[in-house]
Amino acid sequence: QVQLVELGGGLLQAGGSLRLSCAASGRTFSNYVMGWFRQAPGKEREFVAAITRSGRSTDYTDSAKGRFTISRDNPKDTVYLQMNSLKPEDTAGYYCAGTNSTCPETWFSRRAYNYWGQGTQVTVSS
Repeated sequence: QVQLVELGGGLLQAGGSLRLSCAASGRTFSNYVMGWFRQAPGKEREFVAAITRSGRSTDYTDSAKGRFTISRDNPKDTVYLQMNSLKPEDTAGYYCAGTNSTCPETWFSRRAYNYWGQGTQVTVSS
């Protein structure tokens, strides 16, 4: 079992920056591919970014490319999401998740993830 706790959400104006963190405990953090997802009211939870076990490879949804950066610190059992140039449409609950899937094609799907945090709210005003 892996426990995930997100921190760092908040309310800010468009154009601002925010860094989310997700601390893991319970099992070896470096065994898991980590992802960030988000869910806006009335919408499905959607993929934002993923990072491989080593941290050497990352991937992003198109709307996050160039603005968001996912990173991880394995000795600290933590994954981060740096979000810059935030827009009102980025408003959502943000969730970190972990998967032991070895198939990169699955990392975009929430169904691949075994473990989820409780989420942290990000609200961007115009």
